[in-house]
Amino acid sequence: MNISTFRSLGVLMAALMCAAGAGVLAPLAVDAAPTEQTDRSAASAAGTGTEADAAAPSTSDSAQRQHVHARHGEDVVDIADDSVLEAGKEADSVVSVFGNTRVEGTVRSDVVSVFGNDYIDNKVGGDAVSVFGNVELGPHAAIAGDVVTIFGELTRDPLATIGGESRSVFGHHLLAPTGLRSWIEHCLLYGRPLSLAGGLGWAWGLALSLFALYLCIAVVFRGGVESCVETFERHPGASILAALLAGLLTPLVLILLCVTIIGIAAVPFAVMGLVCIALLGKTVILAWLGRAALRLRGNDASSTYTVPHPALAVLVGGLIVLALYLVPFFGFLFYNLLGFLGFGAVVYTAILGLRARQEARTATAAGRSGMSGAVPPTGAVPPTAGAAPPTGAVPPPDAVPPTESAPAAATPPPFAAAAASPAVTADLPRAGFWIRMIALLIDVVLVGACTHLLHSVSNAHLVLLAAYGAIMWKLRGSTVGGIVFDLRVIRLDGRDMDWETAIIRALSCFLSLVVAGLGFFWIAFDPANQAWHDKIAGTVVVRVPKSLPPG
Repeated sequence: MNISTFRSLGVLMAALMCAAGAGVLAPLAVDAAPTEQTDRSAASAAGTGTEADAAAPSTSDSAQRQHVHARHGEDVVDIADDSVLEAGKEADSVVSVFGNTRVEGTVRSDVVSVFGNDYIDNKVGGDAVSVFGNVELGPHAAIAGDVVTIFGELTRDPLATIGGESRSVFGHHLLAPTGLRSWIEHCLLYGRPLSLAGGLGWAWGLALSLFALYLCIAVVFRGGVESCVETFERHPGASILAALLAGLLTPLVLILLCVTIIGIAAVPFAVMGLVCIALLGKTVILAWLGRAALRLRGNDASSTYTVPHPALAVLVGGLIVLALYLVPFFGFLFYNLLGFLGFGAVVYTAILGLRARQEARTATAAGRSGMSGAVPPTGAVPPTAGAAPPTGAVPPPDAVPPTESAPAAATPPPFAAAAASPAVTADLPRAGFWIRMIALLIDVVLVGACTHLLHSVSNAHLVLLAAYGAIMWKLRGSTVGGIVFDLRVIRLDGRDMDWETAIIRALSCFLSLVVAGLGFFWIAFDPANQAWHDKIAGTVVVRVPKSLPPG
């Protein structure tokens, strides 16, 4: 694109701003029109009206608006309506959004239409621009500037003149002008992705193509789809929280990648990964809907329900979703809601998979450690109970066999006292809302004092608070505020706190905070006294007796 093209795009942006301003001022103009007409009628009845007032036509609101624009030479702006400048009239500029533009008068500046067509048959002092529409120049058209069509075509009479250049950006496209305009009129303005109106064959083709892609994903990645569906069925709340957390953290992660030199190269891969997760999530939700529908159909006493193939479930769920997309004012809501739920199901399944893998590695390491401690030295044969010593065996000179009155003293293993102490488990009393909030307040004050001393990081208070919590939970099982009140953060599965769980819990605290702190208030109403970040990380906060050792 050259400079002239950018200038035309600037004209388009100005036209859109004019259209937005006209949408705000239109009610005022409509309210003011009857008042002006009433004032002229009163002046005529009093005998004081001018000749121009007496000759003023009594027409519709549209005609009155055009007359006022022609008299004052203002802009002619119409939204969802056609803009008409009659012969003999003048205007600074003519703009139409979701409507056609017909110019037979003189325009001192530009003529712009968005999602509409331009017909010009007079002088235009600026440019003529049409976005998702066509431009037609009549025999008396004289354009001083450029003629630009974006996703449209130019039709020009041989007698028409153009002072600048005539260009077609992207040329005539399948979506312009009738296809996309029909989708806007029948789908977008009604809040739905699809409609049965004409001119929407391309939209249905795109929807069915995505539908076929979901079926292919269900066939190729059957195991992954089934795992995600089962996760969503068993943990719907956690999946929704995971979707909220991922939606909040994804822009932050992309921004951090963009501001770093090394991370810029990873941005395309991250975006591609998000697209793949979105496609898989949509497939999962379609399979979940299909499963639910087939379960209801086969839920009777004479038949037993069998889990269908994911492709069949996606087929049934897709037909249901296509019907939902036709509902006015709710189609887009269904579309976004299904994508949101599917994204959360995939993310939470990935979290559970990472957690299970970490637990498997921990169990394997513990098993190897136990086996290595139980293996006897090479060549050693354990004695059999009650077996006599081998013939000819001579005991060592210092060996004294134990007698019944003096049994051999067994040396206690190290740390036996600590092992006998009761363990910190989820069976301990749960910490309530107020004590946890007071402990959190202590931590906030502590971290705030530290950040106040470090002026360079004073704006990263929440980030430092999250990092402080994650480190303390991993190393001590509690923060300073929690230690004051004998609180301990433990995992529901009974395993030791690891870095993965501590970091997930710390990041999930942002989700609990961002929704007006509802995730923290959830502690007071939850039966298990868990906050949102506890549910996501699989942790609880318990009150540890004084007799137990610190973490």
